[in-house]
Amino acid sequence: MSASGGKKAILAALSANAGIAVAKFAGAAITGSASMLAEAVHSVADTANQGLLLLGQRRAAQEADQLHPFGYGRNRYFYSFVVALVIFALGSLYAIWEGIHKIEHPEHLSNPIVAIVILGIAICLEGYSFTTAMRESAPLRGNASWWRFIRNSRNPELPVVLLEDSGALIGLILAFAAIALTMATGDPVWDGIGTLSIGILLGCIAVILIVEMQSLLIGEGATPEEDKAIREQLVDDTRIDRVIHLRTQYLGPEEMLVGAKVSIVPGLQIADIATAIDDAEARVRQAVPAARVIYIEPDLYRTPAAPTP
Repeated sequence: MSASGGKKAILAALSANAGIAVAKFAGAAITGSASMLAEAVHSVADTANQGLLLLGQRRAAQEADQLHPFGYGRNRYFYSFVVALVIFALGSLYAIWEGIHKIEHPEHLSNPIVAIVILGIAICLEGYSFTTAMRESAPLRGNASWWRFIRNSRNPELPVVLLEDSGALIGLILAFAAIALTMATGDPVWDGIGTLSIGILLGCIAVILIVEMQSLLIGEGATPEEDKAIREQLVDDTRIDRVIHLRTQYLGPEEMLVGAKVSIVPGLQIADIATAIDDAEARVRQAVPAARVIYIEPDLYRTPAAPTP
């Protein structure tokens, strides 16, 4: 569900951003608005980002081989990290530089009504992309808040698209307000202020994404809910009576590695131990479908020795 939902959200954002970018560049050329130009560059960056996310999904689908025995699932994390860097470098830094330049050397706008109309259309298209991303994220989000979903999701594409689209909507509103204030006051410095604000906004979004994707790239374990479910399913109280220790790590958004050492009830035959481990694996996979790679080590629980006085 998460892979198909993520792809649908990416395609919706790609089509919206490509059309918006063309319209914004036309508007920037007609009006000379710096905030409109910053938004056009922002849309180009977003369009490129959707292409990178699609490329990441395609690379992640490669079969495991000798060099990468656990597969290529983390490609989705890598390309999402690259997206965060693109937002920062191409979107944020350019807008900040252009904003400072326009504040120091303001230029009057021509035909600002054209920019207002284009921004209005862009807001509608970005709204469509944003609602699509929200709809596709809802099954994965569950009862969690949107912020918690972005922080805890092991699916990288949906949080990226959600943050991109929300940033784009806020950026469009900032550009709209900057041009409106420029028209109302006759002072073109507002256009530069709007551009600078867009750059700072994009920088904040990029930093959030960089932190989240870096954590996923290093390797995140099961969520607290998943960890609890795995521990409960490993124990059957008749053959396996305790989890001695458990280690988990996501190999990709939909594939988790589980390594566990469990305590076997003394006196079991080897065949019974093997059956107990097979049954434990089946229970874990049933409770946590992402747990696809499971290694269970049987052992005897030994009470820790008391410290010597």
